[in-house]
Amino acid sequence: MTIQPPATGCRDVPVLKERGQREVFCGLTGIIWLHRKMQDAFFLVVGSRTCAHLLQSAAGVMIFAEPRFGTAILEEKDLAGLADANTELDREVARLLSRRPDIRQLFLVGSCPSEVIKLDLHRAAERLSALHAPHVRVLNFTGSGIETTFTQGEDACLAAMVPALAPTQARELLLVGALPDVVEDQALALLSAMGIGPVRCLPSRRADDAPAVGPNTVFALTQPFLGSTHEALTRRGARHIPAPFPFGEEGTTLWLRAVAKEFGVSDATFDAVTAAPRARAIKAIASQADTLNGKTLFMFPDSQLEPPLARFLTRECGMVALEVGTPYLHRDILGPDLDLLAKGPVISEGQDVDRQLDRARAARPDLTVCGLGLANPLEAEGLTTKWAIELVFTPVHFYEQAGDLAALFARPLRRRALLNASKLEAAE
Repeated sequence: MTIQPPATGCRDVPVLKERGQREVFCGLTGIIWLHRKMQDAFFLVVGSRTCAHLLQSAAGVMIFAEPRFGTAILEEKDLAGLADANTELDREVARLLSRRPDIRQLFLVGSCPSEVIKLDLHRAAERLSALHAPHVRVLNFTGSGIETTFTQGEDACLAAMVPALAPTQARELLLVGALPDVVEDQALALLSAMGIGPVRCLPSRRADDAPAVGPNTVFALTQPFLGSTHEALTRRGARHIPAPFPFGEEGTTLWLRAVAKEFGVSDATFDAVTAAPRARAIKAIASQADTLNGKTLFMFPDSQLEPPLARFLTRECGMVALEVGTPYLHRDILGPDLDLLAKGPVISEGQDVDRQLDRARAARPDLTVCGLGLANPLEAEGLTTKWAIELVFTPVHFYEQAGDLAALFARPLRRRALLNASKLEAAE
Protein backbone atom coordinates (compact mmCIF):
# COMPACT_ATOMS: atom_id res chain seq x y z
CA MET A 1 0.00 0.00 0.00
CA THR A 2 1.35 3.45 -0.93
CA ILE A 3 0.85 6.16 1.68
CA GLN A 4 -0.09 9.46 0.01
CA PRO A 5 0.99 12.72 1.64
CA PRO A 6 -1.45 15.65 1.59
CA ALA A 7 -1.22 18.14 -1.26
CA THR A 8 0.21 20.74 1.11
CA GLY A 9 1.73 19.88 4.48
CA CYS A 10 2.60 22.06 7.46
CA ARG A 11 6.41 21.98 7.34
CA ASP A 12 6.69 25.48 5.88
CA VAL A 13 3.55 27.18 7.22
CA PRO A 14 4.01 30.30 9.37
CA VAL A 15 4.32 29.37 13.04
CA LEU A 16 2.62 31.34 15.80
CA LYS A 17 5.42 31.85 18.33
CA GLU A 18 4.27 32.69 21.83
CA ARG A 19 6.32 33.67 24.85
CA GLY A 20 4.43 34.15 28.07
CA GLN A 21 3.08 32.33 31.12
CA ARG A 22 3.21 28.53 30.72
CA GLU A 23 1.39 25.61 32.33
CA VAL A 24 3.66 22.53 32.38
CA PHE A 25 5.11 19.90 34.71
CA CYS A 26 8.82 20.17 35.49
CA GLY A 27 11.47 17.90 33.99
CA LEU A 28 11.84 15.88 37.19
CA THR A 29 8.72 13.97 36.09
CA GLY A 30 10.79 12.11 33.48
CA ILE A 31 12.57 10.24 36.27
CA ILE A 32 9.40 8.23 36.82
CA TRP A 33 9.66 6.38 33.51
CA LEU A 34 13.47 6.51 33.28
CA HIS A 35 14.04 4.74 36.60
CA ARG A 36 11.73 1.94 35.52
CA LYS A 37 13.63 1.56 32.26
CA MET A 38 17.21 1.67 33.55
CA GLN A 39 17.31 -1.19 35.99
CA ASP A 40 20.67 -0.52 37.70
CA ALA A 41 20.52 3.28 37.70
CA PHE A 42 19.63 5.63 40.54
CA PHE A 43 18.38 9.21 40.18
CA LEU A 44 19.35 11.48 43.07
CA VAL A 45 17.54 14.81 42.86
CA VAL A 46 19.39 17.64 44.54
CA GLY A 47 16.43 19.75 45.53
CA SER A 48 13.79 20.65 48.06
CA ARG A 49 11.10 18.74 49.91
CA THR A 50 8.69 19.94 47.22
CA CYS A 51 10.76 18.00 44.65
CA ALA A 52 10.54 14.89 46.83
CA HIS A 53 6.76 15.24 47.22
CA LEU A 54 6.33 15.69 43.46
CA LEU A 55 8.25 12.51 42.66
CA GLN A 56 6.52 10.44 45.32
CA SER A 57 3.10 11.65 44.17
CA ALA A 58 3.86 11.10 40.49
CA ALA A 59 5.23 7.60 41.07
CA GLY A 60 2.75 6.50 43.74
CA VAL A 61 5.62 5.08 45.81
CA MET A 62 4.54 2.99 48.79
CA ILE A 63 6.30 3.67 52.08
CA PHE A 64 7.80 0.17 52.12
CA ALA A 65 9.01 0.31 48.50
CA GLU A 66 12.67 0.69 47.49
CA PRO A 67 12.57 2.90 44.41
CA ARG A 68 15.66 3.85 42.45
CA PHE A 69 15.26 7.57 42.92
CA GLY A 70 15.47 9.88 45.88
CA THR A 71 16.05 13.48 46.92
CA ALA A 72 19.08 15.01 48.61
CA ILE A 73 17.19 17.72 50.48
CA LEU A 74 18.57 21.24 50.35
CA GLU A 75 17.74 22.73 53.75
CA GLU A 76 17.52 26.42 54.64
CA LYS A 77 21.18 26.51 55.69
CA ASP A 78 22.19 25.15 52.27
CA LEU A 79 20.12 27.72 50.43
CA ALA A 80 21.54 30.47 52.64
CA GLY A 81 25.13 29.38 51.95
CA LEU A 82 25.78 28.44 55.59
CA ALA A 83 26.80 24.86 54.76
CA ASP A 84 29.09 23.31 52.17
CA ALA A 85 26.56 21.65 49.88
CA ASN A 86 29.27 19.67 48.08
CA THR A 87 30.50 18.11 51.33
CA GLU A 88 26.97 17.13 52.27
CA LEU A 89 26.33 15.76 48.77
CA ASP A 90 29.49 13.61 48.91
CA ARG A 91 28.36 12.21 52.24
CA GLU A 92 24.86 11.40 50.98
CA VAL A 93 26.19 9.71 47.83
CA ALA A 94 28.63 7.58 49.88
CA ARG A 95 25.81 6.56 52.20
CA LEU A 96 23.53 5.70 49.27
CA LEU A 97 26.12 3.58 47.43
CA SER A 98 27.11 1.69 50.58
CA ARG A 99 23.47 0.75 51.10
CA ARG A 100 22.69 0.02 47.43
CA PRO A 101 25.65 -1.89 45.88
CA ASP A 102 23.49 -2.76 42.86
CA ILE A 103 23.71 0.82 41.53
CA ARG A 104 25.92 1.07 38.43
CA GLN A 105 24.84 4.49 37.16
CA LEU A 106 24.09 7.43 39.44
CA PHE A 107 22.48 10.57 38.05
CA LEU A 108 22.74 13.80 40.01
CA VAL A 109 19.62 15.65 38.91
CA GLY A 110 19.51 19.41 39.19
CA SER A 111 16.36 21.19 40.30
CA CYS A 112 15.14 24.76 40.65
CA PRO A 113 16.69 25.16 44.16
CA SER A 114 20.08 23.74 43.16
CA GLU A 115 20.19 26.00 40.11
CA VAL A 116 19.21 29.06 42.16
CA ILE A 117 22.21 28.59 44.49
CA LYS A 118 24.46 27.79 41.49
CA LEU A 119 25.48 24.35 42.75
CA ASP A 120 27.86 22.92 40.11
CA LEU A 121 26.54 19.37 39.76
CA HIS A 122 28.59 18.74 36.61
CA ARG A 123 31.82 19.18 38.55
CA ALA A 124 30.37 17.19 41.46
CA ALA A 125 29.52 14.33 39.08
CA GLU A 126 33.07 14.30 37.71
CA ARG A 127 34.51 14.25 41.24
CA LEU A 128 32.21 11.50 42.46
CA SER A 129 32.63 9.42 39.31
CA ALA A 130 36.41 9.41 39.81
CA LEU A 131 35.93 8.54 43.47
CA HIS A 132 33.55 5.61 42.91
CA ALA A 133 34.92 4.26 39.59
CA PRO A 134 34.92 1.74 38.06
CA HIS A 135 31.85 0.24 39.74
CA VAL A 136 29.67 3.37 39.48
CA ARG A 137 29.54 6.04 36.80
CA VAL A 138 28.15 9.36 38.01
CA LEU A 139 26.51 11.73 35.51
CA ASN A 140 24.35 14.79 35.89
CA PHE A 141 21.52 16.56 34.12
CA THR A 142 18.94 19.17 35.03
CA GLY A 143 15.27 18.51 35.62
CA SER A 144 14.53 22.08 36.61
CA GLY A 145 11.13 23.35 35.61
CA ILE A 146 12.18 27.00 35.42
CA GLU A 147 12.66 27.02 31.64
CA THR A 148 11.67 23.52 30.50
CA THR A 149 8.70 21.29 29.88
CA PHE A 150 8.47 17.89 31.53
CA THR A 151 9.63 15.65 28.67
CA GLN A 152 12.92 17.55 28.48
CA GLY A 153 14.01 15.68 31.58
CA GLU A 154 14.47 12.53 29.49
CA ASP A 155 16.18 14.50 26.73
CA ALA A 156 18.65 16.04 29.19
CA CYS A 157 19.35 12.64 30.75
CA LEU A 158 20.08 10.88 27.45
CA ALA A 159 22.12 13.80 26.15
CA ALA A 160 24.25 13.62 29.31
CA MET A 161 24.93 9.93 28.62
CA VAL A 162 26.13 10.38 25.02
CA PRO A 163 29.62 11.82 25.73
CA ALA A 164 30.35 8.85 28.01
CA LEU A 165 29.43 6.20 25.41
CA ALA A 166 32.33 4.13 24.10
CA PRO A 167 33.54 4.82 20.53
CA THR A 168 32.99 2.30 17.74
CA GLN A 169 33.56 1.95 14.01
CA ALA A 170 30.84 -0.70 13.61
CA ARG A 171 27.78 -0.04 11.49
CA GLU A 172 24.94 -0.35 13.96
CA LEU A 173 21.39 0.90 14.40
CA LEU A 174 20.68 2.82 17.58
CA LEU A 175 17.10 3.21 18.82
CA VAL A 176 16.91 6.37 20.91
CA GLY A 177 14.23 7.03 23.51
CA ALA A 178 12.88 5.31 26.60
CA LEU A 179 10.12 2.85 25.69
CA PRO A 180 8.33 0.35 27.94
CA ASP A 181 10.16 -2.98 27.72
CA VAL A 182 7.25 -4.73 26.01
CA VAL A 183 7.08 -2.05 23.30
CA GLU A 184 10.84 -2.04 22.80
CA ASP A 185 10.76 -5.83 22.43
CA GLN A 186 8.09 -5.53 19.72
CA ALA A 187 10.22 -3.03 17.78
CA LEU A 188 13.34 -5.18 18.10
CA ALA A 189 11.42 -8.27 16.94
CA LEU A 190 10.18 -6.50 13.79
CA LEU A 191 13.66 -5.23 12.96
CA SER A 192 15.20 -8.65 13.61
CA ALA A 193 12.64 -10.34 11.34
CA MET A 194 13.77 -8.00 8.55
CA GLY A 195 17.39 -8.98 9.14
CA ILE A 196 18.39 -5.58 10.56
CA GLY A 197 21.11 -5.67 13.17
CA PRO A 198 22.91 -5.31 15.39
CA VAL A 199 20.45 -2.98 17.10
CA ARG A 200 21.32 -1.10 20.30
CA CYS A 201 19.10 0.99 22.56
CA LEU A 202 19.64 4.27 24.38
CA PRO A 203 18.89 4.08 27.22
CA SER A 204 19.84 0.45 27.72
CA ARG A 205 18.16 -1.52 30.46
CA ARG A 206 21.47 -2.18 32.22
CA ALA A 207 24.73 -0.21 32.27
CA ASP A 208 26.77 -3.13 30.91
CA ASP A 209 24.60 -3.08 27.75
CA ALA A 210 25.21 0.61 27.02
CA PRO A 211 25.65 1.19 23.27
CA ALA A 212 28.77 2.50 21.59
CA VAL A 213 28.59 5.30 19.03
CA GLY A 214 30.71 6.42 16.10
CA PRO A 215 30.74 7.60 12.49
CA ASN A 216 29.03 4.43 11.22
CA THR A 217 26.21 4.58 13.75
CA VAL A 218 22.77 5.46 12.40
CA PHE A 219 20.03 6.31 14.86
CA ALA A 220 16.25 6.44 14.80
CA LEU A 221 14.38 8.49 17.39
CA THR A 222 11.33 6.94 19.03
CA GLN A 223 10.34 10.14 20.87
CA PRO A 224 9.93 13.59 19.27
CA PHE A 225 11.26 15.52 22.27
CA LEU A 226 14.91 14.42 22.02
CA GLY A 227 16.41 17.50 20.38
CA SER A 228 19.47 17.75 22.65
CA THR A 229 20.14 14.02 22.37
CA HIS A 230 19.90 14.30 18.58
CA GLU A 231 22.52 17.07 18.65
CA ALA A 232 24.81 15.15 21.03
CA LEU A 233 24.75 12.02 18.85
CA THR A 234 25.37 14.07 15.71
CA ARG A 235 28.42 15.62 17.37
CA ARG A 236 29.72 12.09 17.99
CA GLY A 237 29.45 11.40 14.24
CA ALA A 238 26.22 9.40 14.23
CA ARG A 239 23.63 10.03 11.50
CA HIS A 240 19.90 10.47 12.06
CA ILE A 241 17.31 8.53 10.02
CA PRO A 242 14.47 11.07 9.56
CA ALA A 243 10.98 9.56 9.65
CA PRO A 244 7.49 10.15 11.04
CA PHE A 245 7.21 8.86 14.58
CA PRO A 246 5.79 5.36 15.15
CA PHE A 247 2.32 6.37 16.34
CA GLY A 248 -0.50 4.47 14.67
CA GLU A 249 -0.33 2.17 11.65
CA GLU A 250 0.84 4.79 9.19
CA GLY A 251 3.51 6.33 11.41
CA THR A 252 4.87 2.94 12.44
CA THR A 253 5.01 1.73 8.84
CA LEU A 254 6.83 4.85 7.64
CA TRP A 255 9.27 4.74 10.57
CA LEU A 256 10.06 1.07 9.91
CA ARG A 257 10.30 1.67 6.15
CA ALA A 258 12.85 4.46 6.65
CA VAL A 259 15.01 2.13 8.76
CA ALA A 260 14.52 -0.75 6.32
CA LYS A 261 15.58 1.44 3.39
CA GLU A 262 18.73 2.45 5.25
CA PHE A 263 19.67 -1.23 5.64
CA GLY A 264 18.67 -2.36 2.14
CA VAL A 265 15.65 -4.47 3.12
CA SER A 266 13.60 -5.53 0.09
CA ASP A 267 9.96 -4.52 -0.31
CA ALA A 268 8.95 -8.17 -0.30
CA THR A 269 10.64 -8.82 3.04
CA PHE A 270 9.26 -5.61 4.51
CA ASP A 271 5.69 -6.45 3.47
CA ALA A 272 5.97 -10.03 4.72
CA VAL A 273 7.15 -8.89 8.17
CA THR A 274 4.70 -6.02 8.61
CA ALA A 275 1.52 -7.29 6.91
CA ALA A 276 -0.03 -9.06 9.91
CA PRO A 277 0.69 -6.40 12.58
CA ARG A 278 -0.38 -3.66 10.15
CA ALA A 279 -3.72 -5.39 9.64
CA ARG A 280 -4.21 -5.71 13.40
CA ALA A 281 -3.38 -2.04 13.89
CA ILE A 282 -5.80 -0.89 11.17
CA LYS A 283 -8.60 -2.99 12.68
CA ALA A 284 -7.91 -1.74 16.20
CA ILE A 285 -7.87 1.91 15.12
CA ALA A 286 -11.10 1.46 13.15
CA SER A 287 -12.89 0.30 16.30
CA GLN A 288 -12.18 3.71 17.87
CA ALA A 289 -12.28 5.95 14.80
CA ASP A 290 -16.08 6.08 14.63
CA THR A 291 -16.04 8.09 17.86
CA LEU A 292 -13.27 10.40 16.65
CA ASN A 293 -14.20 10.91 12.99
CA GLY A 294 -15.19 14.50 12.22
CA LYS A 295 -14.47 15.77 15.75
CA THR A 296 -12.41 18.93 16.18
CA LEU A 297 -9.13 18.94 18.07
CA PHE A 298 -7.21 21.66 19.95
CA MET A 299 -3.78 20.81 21.40
CA PHE A 300 -2.08 22.91 24.05
CA PRO A 301 1.76 22.77 24.13
CA ASP A 302 2.76 20.27 26.79
CA SER A 303 4.60 17.05 25.93
CA GLN A 304 6.17 17.83 22.52
CA LEU A 305 4.28 14.81 21.13
CA GLU A 306 1.63 17.11 19.67
CA PRO A 307 2.60 17.29 15.94
CA PRO A 308 2.98 13.51 15.37
CA LEU A 309 -0.15 12.83 17.40
CA ALA A 310 -2.07 15.42 15.37
CA ARG A 311 -0.87 13.66 12.23
CA PHE A 312 -2.15 10.35 13.60
CA LEU A 313 -5.51 11.72 14.74
CA THR A 314 -6.27 13.60 11.52
CA ARG A 315 -5.05 11.04 8.97
CA GLU A 316 -5.97 7.77 10.69
CA CYS A 317 -8.88 8.76 12.91
CA GLY A 318 -10.56 11.46 10.83
CA MET A 319 -10.29 14.31 13.35
CA VAL A 320 -10.04 17.96 12.32
CA ALA A 321 -7.15 19.83 13.97
CA LEU A 322 -7.84 23.47 14.84
CA GLU A 323 -4.59 24.28 16.64
CA VAL A 324 -1.50 22.17 17.25
CA GLY A 325 0.66 23.70 19.94
CA THR A 326 4.05 22.37 20.99
CA PRO A 327 6.62 23.75 23.45
CA TYR A 328 9.42 23.50 20.86
CA LEU A 329 9.26 22.90 17.12
CA HIS A 330 12.41 21.06 15.99
CA ARG A 331 11.92 20.94 12.21
CA ASP A 332 14.74 18.45 11.55
CA ILE A 333 13.01 15.99 13.88
CA LEU A 334 9.33 16.81 13.24
CA GLY A 335 9.58 17.64 9.53
CA PRO A 336 8.38 14.24 8.25
CA ASP A 337 5.28 14.43 10.47
CA LEU A 338 4.59 18.03 9.47
CA ASP A 339 4.79 17.00 5.81
CA LEU A 340 1.88 14.60 6.43
CA LEU A 341 -0.20 16.99 8.53
CA ALA A 342 -2.54 18.70 6.07
CA LYS A 343 -2.39 22.47 5.98
CA GLY A 344 -5.19 24.07 7.98
CA PRO A 345 -4.56 24.10 11.75
CA VAL A 346 -2.69 26.87 13.53
CA ILE A 347 0.80 25.62 14.41
CA SER A 348 2.01 27.33 17.58
CA GLU A 349 5.34 27.11 19.40
CA GLY A 350 5.75 28.07 23.03
CA GLN A 351 2.89 29.32 25.15
CA ASP A 352 1.09 32.35 26.42
CA VAL A 353 -1.53 30.43 28.34
CA ASP A 354 -4.11 33.20 28.67
CA ARG A 355 -4.10 33.95 24.95
CA GLN A 356 -4.28 30.28 24.07
CA LEU A 357 -7.16 29.75 26.48
CA ASP A 358 -9.01 32.58 24.73
CA ARG A 359 -8.50 30.85 21.37
CA ALA A 360 -9.65 27.49 22.75
CA ARG A 361 -12.78 29.00 24.27
CA ALA A 362 -13.59 30.77 21.03
CA ALA A 363 -13.06 27.59 18.97
CA ARG A 364 -15.08 25.32 21.32
CA PRO A 365 -13.31 22.15 20.05
CA ASP A 366 -14.81 18.72 20.58
CA LEU A 367 -11.58 17.61 22.30
CA THR A 368 -8.87 19.66 24.00
CA VAL A 369 -5.51 18.06 24.82
CA CYS A 370 -3.87 19.92 27.69
CA GLY A 371 -2.07 19.66 31.01
CA LEU A 372 -3.66 18.69 34.30
CA GLY A 373 -3.71 22.28 35.53
CA LEU A 374 -5.99 23.36 32.69
CA ALA A 375 -8.16 20.26 32.30
CA ASN A 376 -10.53 20.69 35.25
CA PRO A 377 -11.29 24.39 34.63
CA LEU A 378 -11.98 23.66 30.96
CA GLU A 379 -14.18 20.68 31.86
CA ALA A 380 -16.14 22.97 34.17
CA GLU A 381 -16.71 25.24 31.18
CA GLY A 382 -18.15 22.35 29.18
CA LEU A 383 -15.06 21.43 27.10
CA THR A 384 -13.98 17.81 26.83
CA THR A 385 -10.31 17.35 27.69
CA LYS A 386 -7.53 14.79 27.47
CA TRP A 387 -4.57 14.86 29.88
CA ALA A 388 -1.38 15.26 27.83
CA ILE A 389 0.82 13.62 30.46
CA GLU A 390 -1.07 10.33 30.10
CA LEU A 391 0.26 10.05 26.56
CA VAL A 392 3.80 9.79 27.94
CA PHE A 393 3.07 7.34 30.75
CA THR A 394 1.01 4.96 28.58
CA PRO A 395 2.47 2.51 25.99
CA VAL A 396 1.39 4.07 22.67
CA HIS A 397 4.14 3.31 20.11
CA PHE A 398 4.13 0.83 17.23
CA TYR A 399 1.48 -1.45 15.76
CA GLU A 400 0.21 -3.37 18.77
CA GLN A 401 -0.52 -0.18 20.75
CA ALA A 402 -2.19 1.72 17.89
CA GLY A 403 -5.70 0.86 19.02
CA ASP A 404 -4.89 1.80 22.62
CA LEU A 405 -3.57 5.16 21.42
CA ALA A 406 -6.80 5.92 19.55
CA ALA A 407 -8.81 4.79 22.57
CA LEU A 408 -7.06 7.34 24.80
CA PHE A 409 -8.67 10.09 22.72
CA ALA A 410 -12.00 8.35 22.14
CA ARG A 411 -12.60 7.66 25.82
CA PRO A 412 -13.19 11.27 26.99
CA LEU A 413 -15.59 11.86 24.09
CA ARG A 414 -17.58 8.78 25.06
CA ARG A 415 -17.56 9.90 28.69
CA ARG A 416 -18.91 13.30 27.71
CA ALA A 417 -21.63 11.69 25.58
CA LEU A 418 -22.71 9.50 28.52
CA LEU A 419 -22.79 12.50 30.89
CA ASN A 420 -24.90 14.50 28.44
CA ALA A 421 -27.27 11.57 28.03
CA SER A 422 -27.61 11.24 31.81
CA LYS A 423 -28.37 14.95 32.13
CA LEU A 424 -31.12 14.67 29.49
CA GLU A 425 -32.65 11.70 31.31
CA ALA A 426 -32.54 13.58 34.61
CA ALA A 427 -34.17 16.63 33.02
CA GLU A 428 -37.00 14.49 31.68
